[in-house]
Amino acid sequence: MGTLRKKWSLAVLFLLLFVAHCHGAKKTTYIVHVAKSQMPESFDHHAEWYASSLKSVSESAEMLYTYDNAIHGYSTRLTEEEARLLEAQDGVLAVLPETKYELHTTRTPLFLGLDKSSDLFPTSDSSTDVIIGVLDTGVWPESKSFDETGLGPVPSTWKGTCETGTNFTASNCNRKLIGARFFAKGYEAMLGPIDVTKESKSPRDDDGHGTHTASTAAGSVVTGASLFGYAQGTARGMATRARIAAYKVCWIGGCFSSDILAAIDRAILDNVNVLSMSLGGGSSEYYRDSVAIGSFAAMEKGILVSCSAGNAGPSPSSLSNVAPWITTVGAGTLDRDFPAYVSLGNGLNFSGVSLYRGNALPDSPLPFVYAGNASNATNGNLCMMGTLLPEKVAGKIVLCERGVSARVQKGAVVKAAGGLGMVLANTAANGEELVADAHLLPATAIGEKAGDAVKKYLFSEARPTVKIDFEGTKVGIQPSPVVAAFSSRGPNSLTQQILKPDLIAPGVNILAGWSRAVGPTGLAVDNRRVDFNIISGTSMSCPHVSGLAALIKSAHPEWSPAAIRSALMTTAYTAYKNGQKLQDSATGKPSTPFDHGAGHVDPVAALKPGLVYDLTPEDYLSFLCALNYTEGEIQSVARRSFQCDAGKTYSVTDLNYPSFGVVFESSTAVVKHTRLLTNVGPAASFKASVTSDSPSVKVSVVPQVLSFKEGEKKSYTVTFTSSGAAPQGGNAFGRLEWTDGKTVVGSPISITWL
Repeated sequence: MGTLRKKWSLAVLFLLLFVAHCHGAKKTTYIVHVAKSQMPESFDHHAEWYASSLKSVSESAEMLYTYDNAIHGYSTRLTEEEARLLEAQDGVLAVLPETKYELHTTRTPLFLGLDKSSDLFPTSDSSTDVIIGVLDTGVWPESKSFDETGLGPVPSTWKGTCETGTNFTASNCNRKLIGARFFAKGYEAMLGPIDVTKESKSPRDDDGHGTHTASTAAGSVVTGASLFGYAQGTARGMATRARIAAYKVCWIGGCFSSDILAAIDRAILDNVNVLSMSLGGGSSEYYRDSVAIGSFAAMEKGILVSCSAGNAGPSPSSLSNVAPWITTVGAGTLDRDFPAYVSLGNGLNFSGVSLYRGNALPDSPLPFVYAGNASNATNGNLCMMGTLLPEKVAGKIVLCERGVSARVQKGAVVKAAGGLGMVLANTAANGEELVADAHLLPATAIGEKAGDAVKKYLFSEARPTVKIDFEGTKVGIQPSPVVAAFSSRGPNSLTQQILKPDLIAPGVNILAGWSRAVGPTGLAVDNRRVDFNIISGTSMSCPHVSGLAALIKSAHPEWSPAAIRSALMTTAYTAYKNGQKLQDSATGKPSTPFDHGAGHVDPVAALKPGLVYDLTPEDYLSFLCALNYTEGEIQSVARRSFQCDAGKTYSVTDLNYPSFGVVFESSTAVVKHTRLLTNVGPAASFKASVTSDSPSVKVSVVPQVLSFKEGEKKSYTVTFTSSGAAPQGGNAFGRLEWTDGKTVVGSPISITWL
């Protein structure tokens, strides 16, 4: 009997262990980086090798994608233990878990001066041969922004296609929208099959974001565009004659790295010239970052990659997409606003912004209530779903505060509770920055100071009242641009010597094409349908730069991605026409290179930059050596074996970048940066000048004068000497300029004491 009980106990123990093992053996998606050159001779093709190596650790695992261009390797579903076993195999460089990325969510051509300078840009075939690949939520092909009128045949270099799927056929493409693909294997592996009643399993855009970014980059000219009459005028992309290829990688549940890599892999093969990615996922080491790795492969093929900096500002070190081979774009404002005024019962008036268009409020003042006093919830002031008491809100205007939930969602909550309108007040997190929304009920957004004054009135007045007056569209707003408070900021948390963001471009209240599958707020309860929408984010600034890069590419087809970025950076401006420095919306004070990078983009000046800082793939490999990356880590990024020269001293300060990130490791240190300039204009002599806001840093440039023949390259060295204590905050800023008396080649300088 004792033996039976013992056997039964052992059986139960084994069963429990088995259940525990199965329960713990949860599968997730991994991206497997492989050293293709190490394929054993027994295999005829690398795909066979991948399959065999995968089967040796898992009988059931299947490959989601194999990658040939963006990386060498594949993606698959594995347990943690299987991933560990696979990574130990010969020829496997790394097995990295799937990363989820998020989207970073007119008057612009006029504001940038493109209307006056169309004669500067090529109208020949070269401007119609440039192809911009947009990785996003897909495309709404019926948008007038993708009209093909006036465009010739699809460029002969194009190797892509128009994929079919839910509500999308090959006939949805044309000579403007020349390609459309979708990538969902990684998304479905993580979250299950796509529900086609909620989103199209095709390149069709059910979100609006992808249509907005694609039309911003290269939308055709559309007259009479507006959102409910706001921002009325002609909408046009930056490169109106460039072609668009849409790669849908973002879905309701996010954008997954296995799908993003597959899209980059395909876009390289399709022969795009520019890649635009308004998405990000924090920052991790370059050899672990799928966007950085895929972008390296694109750069090697001569493709400029433009990415959004992120919307995590104004917090310091909040940037995404900081690899030096990526052009990282922050956001600024336009000179256009949509005022909607708040008039209190005590006679005080405050300026806000709104894109509301619908039934007007009565002319007489209405009862006004603070959401925190119309709720039993501790966070009632935020107007979250189900927190407002209808008996305290019905027939009144409600003051809600920003935070946690979407701005437009708060208005929907007020409306559902019977409220007639909303005043949305900023808190300290947003300061005085105002972002306009197409609210579902009469509503306006006000800054933090105005919000505090309105709350003071609400708390002191027995019967408070308010009126909201909508004033439409106003242009000529000054100062403009200012750096958007939400725009992510430096310093670069991965490599402080690489100053990021690279530059800023318009990203606040941008009018562009939209999907008719969704309302302008994106809320399920929003039944309105529009052809154009006004939204904000570094998601909007990124495609501005993508389109401008395409314009420069069409004017200078032989320029590398680094040369194009250099032209955009060294011609960017950091001051207004009155000489005052660019402002930061978050502080109301002058912005710094950690906020605006090289400055605000100036496309007309970028066409003739005079000198450029060029870079080759080998320069970036030397940069990775300077970071002390292992051979395997470098191979994960570069897809080939590259050994750093043991006899050579590598320095990140030698990367030929158009800006300077100076890092002092002590208060009395010397740091040298070397640079190489290429003359892309006529023969000329350029003289250097340096300014710095720190008296404890001495800066010298040798030589101080560079005389160039056409196409000539010349190097110089900048020596930074710290002779005293670091300033308060540990950072200082400066600027280096080379000028021949006509052209100014400017570079921002950030100085950090560790």
